Parts: sequence; C-alpha cells; structure tokens
Amino acid sequence: MFQLLPWTFAVDTIHFWVHYGLVCLGFLLGVITILVQLTKPAPYGKFDQSNNESWGVTINQRLGHILSDATPGVLLFLLVFFLYGTERHYINYVFLGLWQAHYIHRGIIHPLVMRYSKAQVPLGITLGGLFPNCLFSFLCADWMSSSKYPDNYYYDPRFIIGLLLFVLGYIINKWADFKLRSLRRQKGSNGYYIPSGGLFELVACPNYFGELVEWLGWAVGTWSLSGLAWMLFGCATFIPRAAHTRKWYCEQFMEYPRARKALIPFVY
Repeated sequence: MFQLLPWTFAVDTIHFWVHYGLVCLGFLLGVITILVQLTKPAPYGKFDQSNNESWGVTINQRLGHILSDATPGVLLFLLVFFLYGTERHYINYVFLGLWQAHYIHRGIIHPLVMRYSKAQVPLGITLGGLFPNCLFSFLCADWMSSSKYPDNYYYDPRFIIGLLLFVLGYIINKWADFKLRSLRRQKGSNGYYIPSGGLFELVACPNYFGELVEWLGWAVGTWSLSGLAWMLFGCATFIPRAAHTRKWYCEQFMEYPRARKALIPFVY
C-alpha cells in the first residue's frame, strides 16, 4: 500500500526542530541565491574580469574547489552519517553511496584533472560555496542517518524513479565535464571554446542539467524536505548561472548557435 510518508525520522524533539529549522534556512538561502544571481553572476571562471584583485585574498583554484566541495560533501557527510546518526539499513547505505559517488568526483577527481582558465580563485568565492555545501551536506546526512525506511522500500516507485534519475543525471554530468576537459586538451589551451556534440547541441550547460537531474532524483528517492530544499537550491544556483553562461557565449562568439537553450532541452 502506498504511504505518503514511508519513513520514520527517529530523533528526539530538539533534534527534530533543529533539523527542520535548518531546512527552513535552506529554503531561505535558495531564495536569496536566485535573487542575487539573477542580477549578476558570481565572479569566477569566465565571469571573473577583474583578475581577482578586487576580491582580496586568493587561493589555488584546485584547492578552493576541494575545500568547498569535498570537505562538506565527502568528509562532513561521512562524519554525520557514521558518528551522529543511528540508522544502518541498506537503503540508507544506498543513498550514502550515491551522495559519495557524486562528491568524490565533484570535490576531488574533477578539481585534480580539470584545466582551469585561471590558477587562482578568490577566497571569498570559496567560502561562499562552502557555507551552503556544509548546510545541505549536514541536512542530507542527518536525514539519511536518522530516517528508517520500510524493508520493502526498494519496491517503492519513489525509490526506483529517484535512483534512475540520479544515475541518469550522474552520467550526463560526468559526460559533460569530460567533454569540456577534452575540448581544452584538444585545443592545447585553458581558454574557452564552443562545445558541441550530444546535449551540447541542445543546451549551453548540460553539466548543470545533469546535476539538477541528480538532485531531483535524490529528492524523489529520499522523499524528504531536506532533499527538496537541496534540489531547489540547485535550481536557484544553476538556472541563473546557465542563463548567464548562454548569454556570455552569445556575446563572445558570433557563430554560437542561438537556438540552443540555456539549461533544459527545448524548454529553457
């Protein structure tokens, strides 16, 4: 029988209210993020025209990405899951594996193999990414380590659809990252070029699209408010970022295909 709330969030009263208070903070952070980014993109990568001086202290680009992504996504998530939580059902481990698969690549492998356009990144940008990543990594790990799903949840349509969406998004995201790295390697430069092939023929940012599909799958599969807040924060980040990226390509390259959408094929 279908249950609207298939899980039990097995925590005490204080833990319960702290968790959902932070979830509300996550929703608020998403609103603030989209309002800020619709006005002006964060000055990183192709959008950084200042040579970083105006942002003061800078750090190595690779180190910055590892700090902002791997520290919360890998280390904090594991600490919360194993030291803070109590649930050790196989479903919980499946979601743990999905999260770690994303962040081990995003926070460790990708920064080490990517050819960045600039060697340095403003420390402020790194810290700005670190805070929401810590917040949502804690929330998702707290939920996943404290929620008891039924033994037959692997038959539940939400789990099946969520898992398929996550895997599909993961493949799209990693394929797009590989294409972007390969383009710079082929050109022998760290500059920017017009990517082509596959989903790049339809949207400017299939890497963002793939990651959004991942987190949609996470939200559906976990069927949790923390997962929903994280997915909506991803939308607040990637929707304006993709729009700015498409606009930048159109301004920099006269031959850029104007029919390409920014983020979602045939839609946006």
